[in-house]
Amino acid sequence: MGQDLLAVIGWIMGHEADDVIGVTGSFLVGVAGARSDIDLVCYGPRGYEAAQSMFTERPLIRPYEGETLTRLYLRRAKYMAGSSFDMLLRQESRKLQGLTTGAGAHINCEPLRADGDRTFHDVFAQEVGHISVLARITDHHEGLATPALYGIDVETVIASTIDEAEVFARRITHLRSYLGAYTGAFRQGDTVHLSGRLVHIQGPAGTGGFGIELTPWSATESYLANLAR
Repeated sequence: MGQDLLAVIGWIMGHEADDVIGVTGSFLVGVAGARSDIDLVCYGPRGYEAAQSMFTERPLIRPYEGETLTRLYLRRAKYMAGSSFDMLLRQESRKLQGLTTGAGAHINCEPLRADGDRTFHDVFAQEVGHISVLARITDHHEGLATPALYGIDVETVIASTIDEAEVFARRITHLRSYLGAYTGAFRQGDTVHLSGRLVHIQGPAGTGGFGIELTPWSATESYLANLAR
């Protein structure tokens, strides 16, 4: 596995992407074991593009396919309850992940926003309650980096802790996820089952309406985003 990681680092250095792609997780702090993952991180649009290119390099990384898809499903289904096999794997296929060609270790890359990204600058969210909905993704372009921001249009309210949730639903315009599991997972036109915090958004231009937030503080059923169709 160490040789696989060195090969990946060699590719990063050779493509002059060492300022936007790095190693994190157990290898970063020197506690990796025989069954550890290789965790990478990339920053901003240039880092994402470089990582995308690297994950197509078959001498370095091979995709999950065939029998290994079952391994991936079992790996993800632990915290993505309620998602069917086909839908979960369709969702997972959009992420930067695969298996190293030597040791067959899981390798993934989490895209993060660049230091100068001001998407969430001076934006404040006040929790109103919890809500579960079916929503259509209307814009995914800001969903390719963590925190991910997706435009959404609520189709159906399934459950809510607030009264007259359908009234709020018409004003819910986006999904914001601090959970890396949902970064890059959805595309415009997808229908997604969302369960998270209903928040009132205020930004520099005034009130920004309502959104659904998935926080990093829990990976339970309370905070889920599963591809429905």
